Amino acid sequence: MEHVMVRTGSNGTPSAVVSNGREWTVGAEPVRWFERVNWWEVNRRMPKGHSRVDVEVLQVQVRLGGNNGSALTTMLLERDGAGGGWRLREAVADAA
Repeated sequence: MEHVMVRTGSNGTPSAVVSNGREWTVGAEPVRWFERVNWWEVNRRMPKGHSRVDVEVLQVQVRLGGNNGSALTTMLLERDGAGGGWRLREAVADAA
């Protein structure tokens, strides 16, 4: 998975995603959730005192640059537990 940078506004809400040197502006309210993963299938160890490992996932709809006329692309981002950054899990361009 590709590492991306998520820029946030003053309230902590994602405002842009930088991927492969291109900046994508968030064009809709992001959706955040957590997924449970099997600790024995991931590279990191389970924290002491916890019975599971949860991965933070962020779905953002973005437009390339500041072009409000460009089509939305939906990106699924996964929190990188090792470094605290984000990785691009999937990107799907709007076909409409």
